[in-house]
Amino acid sequence: MKIAVVEPDADRAREIIDALTEDGWNDVVVLGDVIGLARKLAALNPDLVLIDLANPSRDALEQISAASNAQSRPVAMFVDHSDDEMTQAAVTAGLSAYVVGELQPERIRPVLKTAIARFKMMSQMRLELEAAKQALADRKTVDRAKGMIMRARGISEEEAYALLRKTAMSQNRKVIDVAQALLTASDLLL
Repeated sequence: MKIAVVEPDADRAREIIDALTEDGWNDVVVLGDVIGLARKLAALNPDLVLIDLANPSRDALEQISAASNAQSRPVAMFVDHSDDEMTQAAVTAGLSAYVVGELQPERIRPVLKTAIARFKMMSQMRLELEAAKQALADRKTVDRAKGMIMRARGISEEEAYALLRKTAMSQNRKVIDVAQALLTASDLLL
């Protein structure tokens, strides 16, 4: 696992690297500042980002979150001080872990393991949400196509669906694809 560590203090960066390598994580790259962070992280494409900043501003937190692409990989941030606004900004930014208090080497492994697990859970939830949204959109499309068939042929909803399904099977296509094609053709004719 490739880990990018964002740590401006060289001594603290060394402590983090030592703790990570002691735990078996050897592919670690340290970024000493947040200037050009998005470009640097895009070039590195790490599997995980660990950020240690003493007291970041809300803007810095948002920029770091966007730069680290918190929706695409686990991001763990250690800060020395925080307040309600910063905590809310961290949650909104999608950080996998937001730890307040000085970073201690023995805490790194459990925090990163938790961040990875939370990231996986949130990714699964996002996938399930997108699948549910797509299923709802597909259902609406099929319902519109059924309504069109019902009006055009004067048949029941069950018969309209049976006709859609039969057409899909005979063309080796999905019902949603046939329904979408019917709606597209209808739009062209009207």
